[in-house]
Parts: sequence; structure tokens; C-alpha cells
Amino acid sequence: MLLLFTFNPDYGVGEDGFAVPTRTIDCIDPTDRSCPFFPDRLMTRICIVGAGAVGGYLGARLVLAGEAINVLARGATLQALQTAGLRLTEDGATHTLPVRATHDAAALGEQDVVIVAVKAPALESVAAAIAPLIGPGTCVVVAMNGVPWWFFDRPGPLQGQRLQAVDPHGRIAQAIPTRHVLGCVVHLTCATVSPGHIRHGNGRRLILGEPAGGSSPRLASIAALFGRAGLQAECSEAIQRDIWFKLWGNMTMNPVSVLTGATYDRILDDPLVSAFCLAVMAEAKAIGARIGCPIEQSGEARSAVTRQLGAFKTSMLQDAEAGRGPLEIDALVASVREIGLHVGVPTPQIDTLLGLVRLHAQTRGLY
Repeated sequence: MLLLFTFNPDYGVGEDGFAVPTRTIDCIDPTDRSCPFFPDRLMTRICIVGAGAVGGYLGARLVLAGEAINVLARGATLQALQTAGLRLTEDGATHTLPVRATHDAAALGEQDVVIVAVKAPALESVAAAIAPLIGPGTCVVVAMNGVPWWFFDRPGPLQGQRLQAVDPHGRIAQAIPTRHVLGCVVHLTCATVSPGHIRHGNGRRLILGEPAGGSSPRLASIAALFGRAGLQAECSEAIQRDIWFKLWGNMTMNPVSVLTGATYDRILDDPLVSAFCLAVMAEAKAIGARIGCPIEQSGEARSAVTRQLGAFKTSMLQDAEAGRGPLEIDALVASVREIGLHVGVPTPQIDTLLGLVRLHAQTRGLY
């Protein structure tokens, strides 16, 4: 059974405070057990790779829905999960949830679903480590920021293009073939209170899609899985467009916030800085138009929605202030510049932003 969910046609606020387009979409009924991937039982082989804010939240929601969750972790996070469980603070309550946590992927074996929610700079090493989790039928849900390695594994002007800024040696693509991948654009806010303890802020929206476009039984099934966990899971027939729309804001505000140490309100209230942000967004918008990812909204309209959040820090600024590096500069900014070079769109403002934030991060040991 298909349910038709109708959303307000206006723009709303998504993860990291940026405007996201709402639209009418088809989504699987989350109570339907008859679709592929779901025999009449709960799935029992689901693994979270990266139990930070986003990965921890998705895992916690799935446990609350009755799923048995494995977590691949290390260090303080692994210790916390093994001794105290996964903790989620949401809507004024804190839940302590059981998970099976280990540092050894081989101990878990092949999974039905692997949810990868790590920072982009860590992905190459993580991809090699999770090989034991991936069997012939495993679905790898990539819930990460920036341009993914499989972005051009679809018909278009740059079909098959590998980005040096994302996967310079092709090791990620080799470790996680695109046939296993589902894209996932995350529009929610969470924070890590302490290792293994996640606090949900707002939003529960996920946009899922096949790298090649269109629909598929597994896309509907994974949307159902997240839907039963209380998440607003949408099925997109053009996931690259959804990725580019989120990136349009992230690749501007994140690095500018790191350079200035400023929150959204201060960035957008400064006329010179705000004008620079709009110039960067204009270049990214022009690139999107060349690669089949057009953006209809104006930069001014997007900024107006973001400004409503007030004194809100971007995730990259939070990472920088906490000394968590490397920062996601390549996946968010260098990748956009590289695509611009491929399609012949000049990027003087993006070049300036990339040079400044990269050197800034290098001098602080964050790149």
C-alpha cells in the first residue's frame, strides 16, 4: 500500500538550519510488512557505523521501534556503549537503550542494512574496515554531509567521474560499490552530550534515494524501516538534487562560521559577510544547473529562513571549537570547486573561501 503524504509547498528549516524544499511525495506505509526486505518480523541485522550525533540518533530511534542494533565504534564511544548502553535525550526524557557494540566488524558479520554516519575525512579508512559487514544483499545507507563518492554514478554530463577531493584513490568506491548504496540526506539537529549520549534538537526528516535515480523495492523498504522508527522518511527519485540543495547552504555557512567564529545571526547581519555568502551561493547554484541539480530558490530567500534561527552554531564550527578534525572541508567546499572546473563554471569566490578555510584549519591542526 502506498500512502501519499502532502507537505506545505513553502520552504522549511532543515538540519544545520538551512531552508529545505517541501513537496508532495509517495512514501511507503511504515506499517506494511509485505514489501521486500520485510518478512513478517523485525529486521535483526542492522549496523550503525559512526555513533556520533546523527548515527547515534538514528540507531536510538530504531531500537525504540523494536529493532536489534549493532554498532561499530571505537575509543570512548565504544566503552560508553558497552558499559552504559546508548542514551538518547529527546522531548524531555532520557532513554537508555541496549545495543551490541564492538570495534571488530568481522565479529558482527554480514548485515542487512549498514548505516554509515561518519565525518567525510574518516570515510576512506572506515570503508576498508567495514568490508565484513557487506554481503551480496547488504544495503549501505550513506547519511553524511557533502558530495558523496557515488554522486556521478548516474546518467549526466559527468557520468562516472571520480572526484579527487572525495575519493582520490578510488578506495571508497572499491570498498563500497554503488550497487549497495542508498543516499540519505539528513534534515535534523542533534548533539553529542558525551560519548554514547545523544540529545535530539529538532526535525526528523530523511530523504532517501537510489544513486541511479528512480524508485526500487529496497528504497521503499528502507523508508519503511525509518518510518516505523518515527522518522519522516521520504523517497526521492533524484537524490543528487536533494544532496546539492542541502550542500548549497552547508558549503557556504559552515566554512564562513569557522573563519569568523560567528553564529548565523551575526554572519547574516553583517552586510559585507552576507554579500560574500550570497556570491559563493551564486557560483554553487550555477554549477548545480550544469549538472542536473537546479535550484529554484534565491540565495536571499534561503538566507532569510536561516536567519530565523538566531544565534545558532554550524556543525563545522562546533567541531572546530572542540578540536575535532579533520574538518569536512574537502567534501563540502573542495568538491564543489572541482565540479566547477569540470563543467566550466568560474568559482573565484569559492576559491577564496576554500583557500582561507583550508589554511585556517591547517594552522590549527584541523586539516
